[in-house]
Amino acid sequence: MATTRLLIAALGGEGGGVLTNWLVSAAAAQGLKAQATSVPGVAQRTGATTYYLEIADADDSAREPIFALMPVAGDVDVVVASELLEAVRMAERGFVVPERTFLLASTHRVLTMHERIARGDGARDASSLMEAAERASRARVLADFAALANAKGAPLNAVLLGAVSGLNLTPISASSLRQAIEAGGIAVARNLAGFDAGFAAGAGIDVSGKPQNGDTTTPTPPVLASLEARIRCLPEEAREIARIGVARLVDYQSEAYAALYLDRLVPFADDPALLREMARHLAVRMSFEDIIRVAQLKTRASRLEAVRQEIGVGADEPFELVDFFKPGIPEISDMLPPSLGRWLRSWAKRRGILETAHFGMKVKTNTILGFGRIWLLAMLRRWRPRSLRFGEEQQAIEAWLSLVTEARGVSSAFALQTADLARLVKGYGDTYRRGQETYERLVSDMVRPVIEKKTSPEDPEAQLKGAIAGILASPA
Repeated sequence: MATTRLLIAALGGEGGGVLTNWLVSAAAAQGLKAQATSVPGVAQRTGATTYYLEIADADDSAREPIFALMPVAGDVDVVVASELLEAVRMAERGFVVPERTFLLASTHRVLTMHERIARGDGARDASSLMEAAERASRARVLADFAALANAKGAPLNAVLLGAVSGLNLTPISASSLRQAIEAGGIAVARNLAGFDAGFAAGAGIDVSGKPQNGDTTTPTPPVLASLEARIRCLPEEAREIARIGVARLVDYQSEAYAALYLDRLVPFADDPALLREMARHLAVRMSFEDIIRVAQLKTRASRLEAVRQEIGVGADEPFELVDFFKPGIPEISDMLPPSLGRWLRSWAKRRGILETAHFGMKVKTNTILGFGRIWLLAMLRRWRPRSLRFGEEQQAIEAWLSLVTEARGVSSAFALQTADLARLVKGYGDTYRRGQETYERLVSDMVRPVIEKKTSPEDPEAQLKGAIAGILASPA
């Protein structure tokens, strides 16, 4: 093939332009002729910026090739996508075809706005996206390169460049690409580390996308040995979800809290399908969002580095990070002892300020003083079990678990949909309260009557499933 046609799809801030420049610079340094054009996206998550490159092979470099300015559907050799949905979008536009195109894509997701604002789990099904990408491409490598980048402390674009080189998808040599990174002079050490990691991953995969020397998928998070032994006693279908749930709850609260999670799953172990859903929903319910959780996430060691990478600031360059907080009386009362928290709520409600009184704060979390304030708030994790919100949440969780147990007396399918009611209760503030009210209304109108045999609809699980889907789809 005289010319390699390569299309890169990247989101805003992911360095797609830098990746393109590395390829063009390396091609020029190697004596190859290359041309690149780009089309900017509408916004960070409503359309990727696409970069189109044509690179003449060494045998063709003596002549003056005629390069196209835009990609043509069905005429692209390689598509590199920084995120799974973008890979599918490229396929939908005809740039990934089974007769010709090699697809290299990271399987992590950056949710679209529609996915983010959904009250329930609005994310597109990852397995269907993977299947679509596999069907559309001649050959492919689909792996979580974002996780690999995070593990190496490197930007995603450098890892993808390394994978392109390791898979020999262009006529450009690895040494020329490394020299292009060095010539750029920005975050050279991190970029080279990412390139080397991506190159090793690409070199360990054959052209059909099957791992040879290792797997680049994200490993399941490790858990403590005592909890791992208990996880292995669960049915195989639910172990991976339970393991992720345990890791999440150890991070959220403690090993003892994660052990309580496993205790709550045991009664459902005889129904693997139900157990898997219970493990997923219960982990989310038990790690409810509060001020302490926000502080935990904002004080993670990796956060400042992630911000640096996102805005393109080097390790030796100063920047300012300001977090905005607006806690109200409900959030403050949630953190108090139960009796005092209930009194504060009642007092604020009598005066009509329960939902209107807020305390705005701006905290510079990249400074010692600002970070220290948020860190101290995160340290209240040990206090959380004594707070009003924690007690209320545990009562609500126990009531939900009992409801699902009762629903099993109707049918396993009905219990599965009853468990799915947990999707309505999440978030914080008004979102949480509206979700809780909707949950209680569905329980009283559609679940309790069936359990108590006051009504006998022909297909109660289908009706409940339809109600949940309708509520989650409603913008109200």
